[in-house]
Amino acid sequence: QVQLVESGGGLVQAGESLRLSCAASKSIFSISNMGWYRQAPGKQRELVATITSGGSTNYADSVKGRFTISRDNAKNTVYLQMNSLKPEDTAVYYCMGYYSLRTYWGQGTQVTASS
Repeated sequence: QVQLVESGGGLVQAGESLRLSCAASKSIFSISNMGWYRQAPGKQRELVATITSGGSTNYADSVKGRFTISRDNAKNTVYLQMNSLKPEDTAVYYCMGYYSLRTYWGQGTQVTASS
């Protein structure tokens, strides 16, 4: 079992920045793939960014150059630095972890970028 707890969401103006955190209940060395997904009202959940245990990253085209995913193994935490936020980034952001053939999700954190 893995528990994932997100924090750091909020309301900002377009162009501003936020940093999301995802704290895992076990060592993230053992979690092969972690990432962030988001879901806007009336839309399907979509990938934002992922990072493997080896540090390889993958980003959605819509966030490349603005968002950065990183991990702190000592703190069992994954981060999503979001710069130059746009109104279309508004969504609930979910942390994901793939461990022992199962996918785990956090409870989500709301990010709102107003124009």
